[in-house]
Amino acid sequence: MPQIEQIATTLTSQVFWLLVFFGLTFVLVGLGMVPKILGTVEMRDAQIAGDLAAAQAARTAADGEEAAWRTRENANRVAAQAVLGAAKVKGAAANAAKLAEAQGRLDTRLAEAETAIDAARNRAMAEIESVAADAACDIVARVAGAQVDAAAAQAAVKEVLAHG
Repeated sequence: MPQIEQIATTLTSQVFWLLVFFGLTFVLVGLGMVPKILGTVEMRDAQIAGDLAAAQAARTAADGEEAAWRTRENANRVAAQAVLGAAKVKGAAANAAKLAEAQGRLDTRLAEAETAIDAARNRAMAEIESVAADAACDIVARVAGAQVDAAAAQAAVKEVLAHG
């Protein structure tokens, strides 16, 4: 076969040109394109690392802000509780003062009412004594037919009412 016979004469030139072609390809790709690709990969890795660092810094700052906000919120809550407690104490004191004032007015009115009742009772008792003395004089006059002195009848009625 003629193709096999040609191999011996063309093999060395084909191997030579194969090595030259692969050498040029290695130089072009290996020394020209690969460093550019590696530079792009390194730049992308650096950008990703920078973005991750910036994100971590932002997260740390946000955590710090949140902690500060929580501290302020807790301080505001404590202050609000203090204001609420003071308002409750002030309201209780105001209510106690109003109750004391109302109780004083009620005690005054009660004392006035008791005085009025005592005065009315004394007037009623005086009228009862007077009516009883008149009734006693009339009864003695009708039953015994005798006249009793009004002053004596009054003294007798007072003595009976004092013991009775």
